[in-house]
Amino acid sequence: MAYRIITLILLLCSASATAGLFDAPGRSNFVPADQAFAFDFQQQQHDVNLTWQIKDGYYLYRQQFTFSAAGATIDEPALPAGEWHEDEFYGKSEIFRQRLTVPVTVKEADKEATLTVTWQGCADAGFCYPPETKVIPLSAVLAASSDAQSTAAVPVSSPTNRPVFNPPLPVEPRPMEENAVPQAPAMAPPAEAPARLPFTALWALLIGIGIAFTPCVLPMYPLISGIVLGGKQRLSTARALLLAFIYVQGMALTYTALGLVVAAAGLQFQAALQHPYVLVGLSAVFILLALSMFGLFTLQLPSSLQTRLTLLSNKRQGGSPGGVFAMGAIAGLICSPCTTAPLSAILLYIAQSGNLWLGGGTLYLYALGMGLPLILVTVFGNRLLPKSGPWMSHVKTAFGFVILALPVFLLERILGEQWGLRLWSMLGVAFFSWAFITSLGATRPWMRLVQIILLAAALVSARPLQDWAFGAPAVEQQAHLAFTRVSSVAELNQALAQAKGQPVMLDLYADWCVACKEFEKYTFSSPDVQQALKGTVLLQVDVTKNSPQDVALLKHLQVLGLPTILFFNAEGQEQPERRVTGFMDGAAFSAHLRDWQA
Repeated sequence: MAYRIITLILLLCSASATAGLFDAPGRSNFVPADQAFAFDFQQQQHDVNLTWQIKDGYYLYRQQFTFSAAGATIDEPALPAGEWHEDEFYGKSEIFRQRLTVPVTVKEADKEATLTVTWQGCADAGFCYPPETKVIPLSAVLAASSDAQSTAAVPVSSPTNRPVFNPPLPVEPRPMEENAVPQAPAMAPPAEAPARLPFTALWALLIGIGIAFTPCVLPMYPLISGIVLGGKQRLSTARALLLAFIYVQGMALTYTALGLVVAAAGLQFQAALQHPYVLVGLSAVFILLALSMFGLFTLQLPSSLQTRLTLLSNKRQGGSPGGVFAMGAIAGLICSPCTTAPLSAILLYIAQSGNLWLGGGTLYLYALGMGLPLILVTVFGNRLLPKSGPWMSHVKTAFGFVILALPVFLLERILGEQWGLRLWSMLGVAFFSWAFITSLGATRPWMRLVQIILLAAALVSARPLQDWAFGAPAVEQQAHLAFTRVSSVAELNQALAQAKGQPVMLDLYADWCVACKEFEKYTFSSPDVQQALKGTVLLQVDVTKNSPQDVALLKHLQVLGLPTILFFNAEGQEQPERRVTGFMDGAAFSAHLRDWQA
């Protein structure tokens, strides 16, 4: 009995020691990449199935998959649709969770043929892994032959030919695993829509209402109201409301169908629509649409087509629900000069998002917004409509500035945050200056206050342009830490030896690591952090390319992924309990530094 008790105590001590070994403070609480993304494959004649079992709380990037065959001919692998998310640094990305299966068709393969597959993923808590590459041995397959036998083998890591890595687009944070290193959110806020653009679908409702007050649309409402009612004797309010609502629903049906078609088309070309050249082309189209709203040229359907659609609509019988619905559906195809540009902008926005629900819902709300004034006129008469005047042209011009916001948003992804801020500044100065000049013709006393506000807004909007022209303030110019770059184990050891009794902080960085960029922008620029790091040697390793040298350095440091920050004492020895994995804001990181230096 005593022997059993002693054995049990020894087992418990062993388990406790093991747990302490693997759960040491400062060590990463994230699993290795091969556990986060368990990979396997099977080949059966011409068909190869690649599968990834993705651990909960982790994800793979669609755009980071690459496939290349040696000694074999394969069809282009077709990846399934994934989830869409977005972050402030790289825009939106498509990711895969849970289980992913990618079928690959092998047309023919030699005896020593291989298939090289590369992927990359991150954890929701803001921890990203370097790209993983596997080399799959393929069974010999003859063209149109059925003699090939199925094969399943353990994937072999590829020692060479790692591809140059393009920055992925991480997603919003989720709760970290239990006992993970405390950190602030490393990603952008959650995004339900597949694409976070400068406006949401609800804005389409407001745009539709605004379009109703342009000079091409507002004067037509009394005429349309009479046609809807069928020119009959006065109808009851309920009957008039019903007919007007049915007319608007017919128009909304046309717009909704158009939105679904465009979104479906955009979904097929979603990857192409994210290419920089395509984004530049879309931006140019948006600028042309905005210029049409400024009156530089007229954009509308050919007059012959408009006439045919109008005649077809007039053949419908007003006053009856069926006829009114058909009239509304046909009217949705007739675009006036004031509606063509905003509608085209919304359609391009929908195509760029590639989301069916967003496409249909956006244009439904747009049509509903245009139809609300018609419902009011039909029920209550013309007395609710404001008088026509120059103000309607001002509304049209204002929508031109709204459309100009879209190319600024798209170009910001390509040009970067700094140039994006300058473009927003230019747009703000242009809009508020136009609004100020337009308001000078007003005679009402309260407009003087509006003019002061507009002038102040223009001056505030010009601030980034002032910094661009005359240089940023000295405080802003000193906002970043000066790191010394090292790129190999030998260079790291040499830098540690040259520290000469000073403590060392080593930051591991990569372009594909959003949390690394957040450290750079929000944490390392903190005055408290910079003050705490005085007297500390700052080293940095850039592993963006994930070269064999980078892989060797990460292996030497026992780093699973990024962000990771290491701390060394004055003797050049790492203090693993101080290691940071995951994002920390300035306050948390400065407190961590004080504990390290205590």
